[in-house]
Amino acid sequence: MILTVTLNTALDITYRVTSLRPHAEHRVSEVVERPGGKGVNVARVLAALGYAVTITGFAGGPTGQVLRERLAAAPGITDALVPVSGPTRRTVAVVDELSGDTTQLNEPGPHIGAAEWAAFLRAYDTLLADARAVALCGSLPPGVPVGAYAGLIRVARSAGVPVLLDTGGEPLRRGIAARPDVVKPNAAELAELTGSHEPARATRDARRRGARSVVASLGPDGLLAATPEGHWRAAPPARLRGNPTGAGDAAVAGLLSGLVDGLPWPARLTRATALSAAAVLAPTAGEFDPADYERLLAAATVTDEEAAA
Repeated sequence: MILTVTLNTALDITYRVTSLRPHAEHRVSEVVERPGGKGVNVARVLAALGYAVTITGFAGGPTGQVLRERLAAAPGITDALVPVSGPTRRTVAVVDELSGDTTQLNEPGPHIGAAEWAAFLRAYDTLLADARAVALCGSLPPGVPVGAYAGLIRVARSAGVPVLLDTGGEPLRRGIAARPDVVKPNAAELAELTGSHEPARATRDARRRGARSVVASLGPDGLLAATPEGHWRAAPPARLRGNPTGAGDAAVAGLLSGLVDGLPWPARLTRATALSAAAVLAPTAGEFDPADYERLLAAATVTDEEAAA
């Protein structure tokens, strides 16, 4: 199985309005609730691709109960979330149907006590025994040590399980030093980590900081990868309008499944780019239309950056 870790799970709520205007009243045309958090979105994409996935992290309170009830109805996903006393956060996405833009509101998450963190570490260690790969995704809830991901990476490496890290800020800075197999920052996270706004230079710099491979998500411009096997740029066939929430998580699912399948890097990047683009066309995070995915998979391009230079 593939293990995804979402320490700050969420109940994702998506509102659709005709046009989002500040200081105005809005009629919501549609409301959708889904289990959320980056690793949960990754798991849903992996399950849709046919992989067995286990989710761990934290869930608590009425919101956490709803999240777990929704997960129970999701085929291919095993719930191994650790219960906590504080309520799981909500995230609210407001989709402007006229412009296609999305406005996101994210709550901070529950405070995690020392005993709850210790319970998670025990669960994580047990789950790694059956994991083919692990993804560590998203923000840290209050109370979790800022170096948590670095510790989880070291535990996974000791167990011989390849690990992908997708986070930002200080957790990324500390985590990358623990030498994860893959790091997937977005452009802003990469610039904050390295101080460089030139993606090709920044991905190389991030590798020097400890990651075996770095795959930068550049939004509509696709993915840029720096790996021991080479450097590549992958792009969808055209810029797509839609809901970008969860597109990076779909890319992580593509990278992680490609790692598990032993695909060469160009094929991994093609898969990740196609899934990310298909997720943009889907109405909610963690979903994609298989027909869109297949069409985009055939049309995505991968360029050898070293040859192009």
